[in-house]
Amino acid sequence: MKNLWAPWRKEFILSEKEKGCVFCNRLKQRNDKKNLILLRGKSCFVILNRFPYNSGHLMVSPKKHTGNLEKLKDAELLELLKLTRISVKVLKEVFKPHGFNLGMNLEKVSGAGIADHLHIHVVPRWSGDTNFMPVLSDTKVVSISLDEAYRKLKKRFEKIVL
Repeated sequence: MKNLWAPWRKEFILSEKEKGCVFCNRLKQRNDKKNLILLRGKSCFVILNRFPYNSGHLMVSPKKHTGNLEKLKDAELLELLKLTRISVKVLKEVFKPHGFNLGMNLEKVSGAGIADHLHIHVVPRWSGDTNFMPVLSDTKVVSISLDEAYRKLKKRFEKIVL
């Protein structure tokens, strides 16, 4: 049997888990390039997933630290959905995917990796992107690096006026 290697997951698996909220920590640091923040809105922001399911996988999240959808004010909820729509549009323009998975996992039991700070996953999909790799070897092929994805998406997000 051959071994297949997914090196981008190593850092996540072996790293010491940081204290506090990943999203809140990234927002406070004000180093958007290092932290893969693509856009900061009034009450929400867009960030690339450091451990993506697919190239261009990003997340839209409120700045408010909450895992409860019902705790968002109407304006925050509206901006969350507007930035999700903008993210889909930008990904279509930059990477030309054939479709998308949009998802939100609320609470640990639903599969939320970061249960205390809600976020919407925006995952671009291409015909044929699901193949034998994840099925047979639990390995995902990601064809565009995070640096390249950030550079291309950031260039487009910079043109957006909220």
